[in-house]
Amino acid sequence: MSRSIDYGNLMHRAMRGLIQEVLDKVAAEGLPGAHHFFITFDTMHPDVEIADWLSDRYPGEMTVVIQHWFADLMVTSEGFTITLNFGDNPETLYIPYDAIKTFVDPSVEFGLRFETQDDEEDEDEEIAEAPMEEMVEPEAEPETDRKEADVVSLDQFRK
Repeated sequence: MSRSIDYGNLMHRAMRGLIQEVLDKVAAEGLPGAHHFFITFDTMHPDVEIADWLSDRYPGEMTVVIQHWFADLMVTSEGFTITLNFGDNPETLYIPYDAIKTFVDPSVEFGLRFETQDDEEDEDEEIAEAPMEEMVEPEAEPETDRKEADVVSLDQFRK
């Protein structure tokens, strides 16, 4: 057994911590300026809690937008709970950080994308490029000045 520094897992935890810190600040102070988030998550993750009709409509992944209206944002070390409006129907969701696939703030061209490796020997996750075009769900308001997100990539550090 060889010993090495697991940079992939360290970055994984650091980026989830970044998301937690950002959401903590938003829960305490609200969204500053033009900031808003597109968060794509795995609806089949065992700890995700969403209404049945939402998991039926989005059976693999779903993108939520935290922008104009949201309520009851509660942030923990494992995930966050938020109430969002789906066609004038408020729904409460619980999203664990481990279920998040992408986190994008288009107002400052920032984005993270977490990809699960299918390789059985290396089940780490990596952060890869997250083009903004992939972040919009059908009900999201269209962006007029869409730009690529600045993304952290770990590819150069992997074997």
